[in-house]
Amino acid sequence: MSETTTAAEVAAPHRYTAQLAADIEARWQAYWEEHGTYEAPNPSGELAGDAEVVSRPKRFIMDMFPYPSGAGLHVGHPLGFIATDVYARHQRMTGHNVLHTLGFDAFGLPAEQYAVQTGTHPRVSTEANIVNMRRQLRRLGLGHDQRRSVETIDPGYYKWTQWIFLQIFNSWYDPEADAARPIDTLVAQFEAGTRRAPDGRAWSELSALERANVLGEYRLAYASDAPVNWCPGLGTVLANEEVTAEGRSERGNYPVFKAKLRQWNMRITAYADRLLNDLDALDWPDAIKLQQRNWIGRSEGARVDFPVGEETITVFTTRQDTLFGATYMVLAPEHPLIAGAGNGNGAGSIVPDAWPEGTHDVWTGGHATPVDAVAAYRKQAAAKSDVERQAEAKDKTGVFTGAFATNPVSGEQVPVFIADYVLMGYGTGAIMAVPAHDSRDFAFARAFELPMRCVVEPSDDRGTDPSTWDDAFASYAAKIINSTGADISLDGLGVTEAKAKITEWLAARGIGEGTVNFRLRDWLFSRQRYWGEPFPIVYDEDGVAHALPASMLPLELPEVEDYSPRTFDPDDADTQPETPLSRNEDWVHVDLDLGDGNGIKRYRRETNTMPNWAGSCWYEMRYLDPRNTEALVAPDIEQYWMGPREGQPAGGVDLYVGGAEHAVLHLLYARFWSKVLHDLGHVSSSEPFHKLYNQGMIQAFVYRDSRGIAVPAAEVEERDGGYYYQGEKVSRVLGKMGKSLKNAVTPDEICVEYGADTLRLYEMAMGPLDVSRPWDTRAVVGQYRLLQRLWRNVVDEATGEVTVVDAEPDEATLRALHKAIDGVTQDMANLRFNTAIAKVTELNNHLTKTGGPVPRTVAEQLVLLIAPLAPHIAEELWRKLGHTDTVVHADFPVADPAYVVDETVTCVVQIKGKVKARLEVAPSISDADLEATALAEPAVVAALNGAGIRKVIVRAPKLVNIVPA
Repeated sequence: MSETTTAAEVAAPHRYTAQLAADIEARWQAYWEEHGTYEAPNPSGELAGDAEVVSRPKRFIMDMFPYPSGAGLHVGHPLGFIATDVYARHQRMTGHNVLHTLGFDAFGLPAEQYAVQTGTHPRVSTEANIVNMRRQLRRLGLGHDQRRSVETIDPGYYKWTQWIFLQIFNSWYDPEADAARPIDTLVAQFEAGTRRAPDGRAWSELSALERANVLGEYRLAYASDAPVNWCPGLGTVLANEEVTAEGRSERGNYPVFKAKLRQWNMRITAYADRLLNDLDALDWPDAIKLQQRNWIGRSEGARVDFPVGEETITVFTTRQDTLFGATYMVLAPEHPLIAGAGNGNGAGSIVPDAWPEGTHDVWTGGHATPVDAVAAYRKQAAAKSDVERQAEAKDKTGVFTGAFATNPVSGEQVPVFIADYVLMGYGTGAIMAVPAHDSRDFAFARAFELPMRCVVEPSDDRGTDPSTWDDAFASYAAKIINSTGADISLDGLGVTEAKAKITEWLAARGIGEGTVNFRLRDWLFSRQRYWGEPFPIVYDEDGVAHALPASMLPLELPEVEDYSPRTFDPDDADTQPETPLSRNEDWVHVDLDLGDGNGIKRYRRETNTMPNWAGSCWYEMRYLDPRNTEALVAPDIEQYWMGPREGQPAGGVDLYVGGAEHAVLHLLYARFWSKVLHDLGHVSSSEPFHKLYNQGMIQAFVYRDSRGIAVPAAEVEERDGGYYYQGEKVSRVLGKMGKSLKNAVTPDEICVEYGADTLRLYEMAMGPLDVSRPWDTRAVVGQYRLLQRLWRNVVDEATGEVTVVDAEPDEATLRALHKAIDGVTQDMANLRFNTAIAKVTELNNHLTKTGGPVPRTVAEQLVLLIAPLAPHIAEELWRKLGHTDTVVHADFPVADPAYVVDETVTCVVQIKGKVKARLEVAPSISDADLEATALAEPAVVAALNGAGIRKVIVRAPKLVNIVPA
């Protein structure tokens, strides 16, 4: 006996241990891989397979795209992956053709930052990370069709990302068709004269550059000078989600400024109504739908024009009924009517050279001229993020532009300010301020000593003088007051009536109209980075953008010597980006024949790259037909897996599982791409994901020392009711699991200690899938013991022989079995894996308590019940029970209803509300029979003691209530 071999192991050499689990798991993982066990056949193409399998009901089950982190997986990461695997296995066993695979969303800033620091090509580090994650995922026994796995960094994949971009670039949204159409159909309208250029000229009179500019106003993918988050310290533009609430970069903590740069955008706003309305057809959590609705932010109101000299300020308002109460206006600091200020009053600027006579000192900000005031304030605002600008700060900032606008209903001259609480991206970038009835306007008016006029009658006793109020009064149920002009009066009308009347009045005079506005903004689609998909766009000598023909795709990333964008003084907002691609002159400037009849010409490539969102906008489609080199996906294959069907009118993936943190951006972007591709006839589904399920998070305790620094959780000792690290007492709080918090537990550790099946069971048993829960390594042993008891119920630990018998189970065992089958079947269908495990445990315990050999039929069905949850041990036991086929495709047990119903139930008999007897009766007993049985019960007869009965209340089969006379 070796020093490491225990007496128990000698006595039970075939006991289920971590070592045995590792051997079993490795063998079956190799078997599944060798035999293509999880390969789902397509109806046609290279992945076509068994016609009988294709004829079954299909299930397309997906996880959200993981990013291949260099740190690998911790036990929190696989929670959703294990859940979808369990569900997919159950669906296979209930007769479905199941498509379940996993790829990698592999472009992104972390790999690029690593490349900048080390000189390692992002592809090298990313591919190494993918290899490690594939190893970790394989060890968990996940049943993925590996033929379908994709990586966004594969040129064969991003060829189609680029192709989709070109479909979007070469299309426009036709309001009459309420759909995207090829840009050629728009050009045909211009050429036929049914549509004129904005300046009224015929199409033939426009130059190539002018035509390109006109089409750019319609294209669904377009380049424009857009206000962006510019971070000189990182040398790149950042998405809003990459900027902290303090207006600094999430990575590096550099200042972020608002700047206008030429950027690519997606005209997602054209789809705002459809993105909103089509949510109703989706089986998504209500909270996620609400977040999308709020992000899209549809509001009905009116457009109103305010003259300012020869210019016009247009506002959108949802409270046009309060127009008489507008006492000043506010523009966003980026508004084009003041954009020239500070640069010699550029064209269209409303900012005068000098302050108007009598300008209030509070309005000037201490500046000598309006030009100086506006320029200084714009620079100040550029240093704030949108989040900061929208925060409900107590102190409002702004400055007078020196200009006055005319209120169109009253003729009153109202001052025009700029202030950072108005954003250019929302509405028109301008507001009419009604301080008496808007809290932010009220605070601004107080700060700048501006007039306030009450035009909505307060419902409390505050009176109608806003100067005496503590805050604005806002109501939709009140009456309009103080709103009479030369030829219109709203006084006495309700809000709805007043809105309708003023909107009609504005439209009749051509100074406004009823309209709908959205909070949603077009999607900024450019990044000044290397590690992303190159744009398949080139520019000619006039700056006109041309699409590369499909034959030139993929346009691959070139090699560069320096992966970093050029960085600048972090505080210098006036710098311009210089991308890594722009430094590769041989790649940037090329001679090409685009096949447009112009022969070979000199072009300049686009040197921005696509954002990391691009590859994840459509990956579900590539899973369907990943080896197709001729098309994004074959139509019949897409129709088979994702096409519309009963209960899924928009089509889409049958189950999509991932974190709630992607509630808006990823899901909204993917929905937009799907709708464009659907409109253009490339796919039959107009929605990517029919059913969405958000799993919770696995949390872990974080231990911090007296300095607040996290210490290694694995080295913390618990004693005397406290927690200690190297002798020092530390604090403990529940938080996220991660490398930076030194509390990460890797799945490899648990697999070595207990086996992958135990890890799978523990993660599924911790609680409801959609609820966050704390990790406790000490509790893992509970599921390990379940598997050991299961093993002992089938295998003799001393000999390794199967111990089941070919005997009929008794009735108690049959009832326990079929109740478990019934409950587990329902739980599996509804993703209630924790309660499914509880039912399997209950059945297994029942068999353990009986003491004798387990009937073969019961053992086999128990193995089938646990197979989706613990597939390795299930395969091993299934083979030991004499089966030569894989348990993966075995039929899931079906409950016999006769054994699901309890044989008897307990009926409580009460007299005057007090329990006098308990009866064991049949569940199907009638009211009359139950009453007779209760009245004949000796204990009831004794309790009545000859008293008469006034009333008997029967609730069969569980209650009889007797009321004596």
